[in-house]
Amino acid sequence: MMRNLVVCVSVSHGNTKKIASAMADVLGAPVVEPEEVDVATLGGYDLVGFGSGIFAMAFHPRLQTFVASLPTAKRGKAFLFATSGGPELPVWPYTRPMVARLETKGFEVVGTFRCRGLDTWLPLRLIGGLNKGHPNDADLAAASSFAAGLRDDTRTPTTVDASLP
Repeated sequence: MMRNLVVCVSVSHGNTKKIASAMADVLGAPVVEPEEVDVATLGGYDLVGFGSGIFAMAFHPRLQTFVASLPTAKRGKAFLFATSGGPELPVWPYTRPMVARLETKGFEVVGTFRCRGLDTWLPLRLIGGLNKGHPNDADLAAASSFAAGLRDDTRTPTTVDASLP
Protein backbone atom coordinates (compact mmCIF):
# COMPACT_ATOMS: atom_id res chain seq x y z
CA MET A 1 0.00 0.00 0.00
CA MET A 2 1.29 3.43 -0.95
CA ARG A 3 2.07 6.01 1.72
CA ASN A 4 0.91 9.42 0.54
CA LEU A 5 0.91 12.92 2.02
CA VAL A 6 -0.62 16.22 0.94
CA VAL A 7 1.07 19.43 2.12
CA CYS A 8 -1.20 22.45 1.73
CA VAL A 9 -1.26 26.15 2.53
CA SER A 10 -4.79 27.55 2.20
CA VAL A 11 -5.24 30.99 3.73
CA SER A 12 -7.83 33.16 1.99
CA HIS A 13 -11.11 31.35 1.35
CA GLY A 14 -10.28 27.65 1.79
CA ASN A 15 -10.12 27.16 -1.99
CA THR A 16 -6.91 25.17 -1.98
CA LYS A 17 -7.93 23.13 1.07
CA LYS A 18 -11.01 21.93 -0.85
CA ILE A 19 -8.81 20.75 -3.73
CA ALA A 20 -6.31 19.19 -1.30
CA SER A 21 -9.09 17.32 0.50
CA ALA A 22 -10.55 15.98 -2.76
CA MET A 23 -7.13 14.67 -3.77
CA ALA A 24 -6.34 13.34 -0.30
CA ASP A 25 -9.62 11.39 -0.17
CA VAL A 26 -8.63 9.56 -3.36
CA LEU A 27 -5.04 9.02 -2.23
CA GLY A 28 -5.88 7.98 1.35
CA ALA A 29 -3.57 10.72 2.55
CA PRO A 30 -3.62 13.21 5.40
CA VAL A 31 -3.64 16.93 4.56
CA VAL A 32 -1.10 18.85 6.62
CA GLU A 33 0.40 22.32 6.70
CA PRO A 34 4.14 22.67 6.07
CA GLU A 35 4.84 23.33 9.74
CA GLU A 36 3.28 19.98 10.65
CA VAL A 37 5.59 17.91 8.44
CA ASP A 38 8.36 15.87 10.02
CA VAL A 39 11.05 16.42 7.38
CA ALA A 40 12.90 13.29 8.51
CA THR A 41 9.95 11.13 7.41
CA LEU A 42 9.39 12.67 3.95
CA GLY A 43 11.56 10.03 2.30
CA GLY A 44 9.17 7.36 3.56
CA TYR A 45 6.29 8.59 1.42
CA ASP A 46 5.66 7.22 -2.05
CA LEU A 47 3.85 10.36 -3.21
CA VAL A 48 3.76 13.87 -1.72
CA GLY A 49 1.52 16.66 -2.98
CA PHE A 50 2.49 20.29 -2.46
CA GLY A 51 -0.06 23.03 -2.99
CA SER A 52 -1.22 26.52 -2.19
CA GLY A 53 -3.14 29.41 -3.58
CA ILE A 54 -1.21 31.63 -5.95
CA PHE A 55 -0.22 35.04 -4.60
CA ALA A 56 1.41 37.59 -6.95
CA MET A 57 2.01 34.78 -9.48
CA ALA A 58 3.86 32.57 -6.98
CA PHE A 59 3.11 29.78 -4.53
CA HIS A 60 2.45 30.96 -0.97
CA PRO A 61 5.64 32.05 0.82
CA ARG A 62 5.14 29.46 3.58
CA LEU A 63 5.19 26.65 1.02
CA GLN A 64 8.17 28.14 -0.80
CA THR A 65 10.10 28.50 2.47
CA PHE A 66 9.28 24.93 3.44
CA VAL A 67 10.48 23.50 0.13
CA ALA A 68 13.63 25.66 0.21
CA SER A 69 14.42 24.39 3.72
CA LEU A 70 14.31 20.71 2.76
CA PRO A 71 17.66 18.97 2.69
CA THR A 72 18.56 17.37 -0.61
CA ALA A 73 17.92 13.63 -0.44
CA LYS A 74 16.61 10.77 -2.55
CA ARG A 75 12.83 10.98 -2.30
CA GLY A 76 9.73 9.55 -3.93
CA LYS A 77 7.30 11.13 -6.35
CA ALA A 78 5.68 14.53 -5.90
CA PHE A 79 2.97 16.60 -7.51
CA LEU A 80 1.97 20.26 -7.35
CA PHE A 81 -1.48 21.77 -7.15
CA ALA A 82 -2.73 25.34 -7.01
CA THR A 83 -5.81 27.50 -7.06
CA SER A 84 -5.65 30.94 -8.60
CA GLY A 85 -7.68 33.83 -9.89
CA GLY A 86 -6.42 33.28 -13.42
CA PRO A 87 -4.49 30.86 -15.55
CA GLU A 88 -0.72 30.57 -15.43
CA LEU A 89 0.87 32.99 -17.87
CA PRO A 90 3.47 31.64 -20.31
CA VAL A 91 5.61 34.74 -19.72
CA TRP A 92 5.36 34.50 -15.91
CA PRO A 93 5.08 30.87 -14.86
CA TYR A 94 4.71 29.89 -11.23
CA THR A 95 4.62 26.11 -11.64
CA ARG A 96 7.94 25.53 -13.42
CA PRO A 97 10.11 27.22 -10.76
CA MET A 98 8.48 25.15 -7.99
CA VAL A 99 8.88 21.95 -10.03
CA ALA A 100 12.59 22.76 -10.41
CA ARG A 101 12.94 23.40 -6.64
CA LEU A 102 11.30 20.08 -5.78
CA GLU A 103 13.49 18.23 -8.25
CA THR A 104 16.65 19.75 -6.74
CA LYS A 105 15.42 18.45 -3.36
CA GLY A 106 15.26 14.89 -4.73
CA PHE A 107 11.61 14.49 -5.76
CA GLU A 108 10.42 13.13 -9.10
CA VAL A 109 7.61 15.53 -10.03
CA VAL A 110 4.94 13.50 -11.81
CA GLY A 111 2.26 16.10 -12.39
CA THR A 112 0.74 19.49 -11.73
CA PHE A 113 -2.88 20.53 -11.25
CA ARG A 114 -4.38 24.02 -11.36
CA CYS A 115 -7.92 25.33 -11.09
CA ARG A 116 -9.71 28.58 -10.49
CA GLY A 117 -10.47 29.78 -6.99
CA LEU A 118 -12.30 32.77 -5.56
CA ASP A 119 -9.89 35.69 -5.79
CA THR A 120 -10.55 38.78 -3.69
CA TRP A 121 -7.17 40.45 -4.03
CA LEU A 122 -7.58 44.19 -4.20
CA PRO A 123 -9.03 45.73 -6.35
CA LEU A 124 -11.11 42.60 -7.04
CA ARG A 125 -12.50 42.82 -3.51
CA LEU A 126 -14.34 45.98 -4.54
CA ILE A 127 -16.46 44.00 -7.01
CA GLY A 128 -16.94 40.96 -4.77
CA GLY A 129 -14.08 38.96 -6.21
CA LEU A 130 -13.32 36.92 -9.29
CA ASN A 131 -14.35 33.29 -9.91
CA LYS A 132 -17.20 33.18 -7.43
CA GLY A 133 -18.25 29.61 -6.76
CA HIS A 134 -14.82 28.12 -7.56
CA PRO A 135 -13.58 25.61 -6.95
CA ASN A 136 -16.88 24.08 -8.00
CA ASP A 137 -18.04 20.48 -8.39
CA ALA A 138 -16.35 20.17 -11.79
CA ASP A 139 -13.04 21.44 -10.33
CA LEU A 140 -13.27 18.97 -7.44
CA ALA A 141 -14.07 16.12 -9.84
CA ALA A 142 -11.07 17.08 -11.99
CA ALA A 143 -8.86 17.11 -8.88
CA SER A 144 -10.14 13.68 -7.84
CA SER A 145 -9.56 12.30 -11.33
CA PHE A 146 -6.03 13.72 -11.39
CA ALA A 147 -5.28 12.10 -8.01
CA ALA A 148 -6.73 8.76 -9.15
CA GLY A 149 -4.37 8.81 -12.12
CA LEU A 150 -1.43 9.41 -9.78
CA ARG A 151 -2.60 6.71 -7.37
CA ASP A 152 -3.08 4.16 -10.14
CA ASP A 153 0.14 5.27 -11.84
CA THR A 154 -1.74 5.55 -15.13
CA ARG A 155 -0.52 9.04 -15.81
CA THR A 156 2.79 10.04 -17.29
CA PRO A 157 4.05 13.40 -15.98
CA THR A 158 1.28 15.79 -16.90
CA THR A 159 -0.31 19.14 -16.28
CA VAL A 160 -4.03 19.47 -15.72
CA ASP A 161 -5.26 23.04 -15.95
CA ALA A 162 -8.92 23.00 -14.96
CA SER A 163 -8.81 26.83 -14.90
CA LEU A 164 -9.02 27.01 -18.67
CA PRO A 165 -12.50 27.36 -20.18
